[in-house]
Parts: sequence; structure tokens; C-alpha cells
Amino acid sequence: QVQLVESGGGLVQAGGSLRLSCAVSGTMFSNNHMEWYRQAPGKQRELVAQISSSAVTSYADSVKGRFTISRDNAKNTVYLQMNSLKPEDTAVYYCNAIMPSGRKYWGQGTQVTVSS
Repeated sequence: QVQLVESGGGLVQAGGSLRLSCAVSGTMFSNNHMEWYRQAPGKQRELVAQISSSAVTSYADSVKGRFTISRDNAKNTVYLQMNSLKPEDTAVYYCNAIMPSGRKYWGQGTQVTVSS
């Protein structure tokens, strides 16, 4: 059974930093493509960052230069380092794992709130 557990969310002032973690179990983590999404109230879920099994990364324009996605295959964990946070970064952040088969699994989400 594949499980994803996010952690690291919280309340931070604008300009501050947070690091989100997503621990994955029940799958060969190193083979998975990993993504971070976010969803703000009243808005659609949007892709924030992704990292391939070979550690190639890409980012949404809105977070480029401020967020960094990384993975530790030894710990079955993907991270999202978020710097220079803005109030518009406030959202629930979700981790998504894509298996080589194409099947997707989601975490439960972690709330990030950035105060101005």
C-alpha cells in the first residue's frame, strides 16, 4: 500500500522560509516521478515543482528562484524548500507520486500560511 505523508507546513511571515517533506512508503521510491502541488481557497490545484527519477527538476514561474525541490532516495523522501515566501504562497501543499506505470498517489496535504 502506497502512502505519502507530508509535513513541515505552518505559519510564517512574509520573507520567511519553510521546508516541506513528503515521506513515501510502499513503493520503489527511486523509480517515481515526484511533484508538489498547491491549492489556495477558491482556486484550482496547481503544479508548483517536480523532480524526475533522475533528479531533473522544473518549477512554476511563480516560484522559480524561490523554491527548490529535492529528493533523498535513501530516505524515500522528497522536499520542497520554500524561501522568500509571499502571502500569495498561502495554500494547502500536496505531494504527488507518479509510478512508472502512470498511476498516481496523493498525500493528505499540509497547510502553509504566509502572513503579510
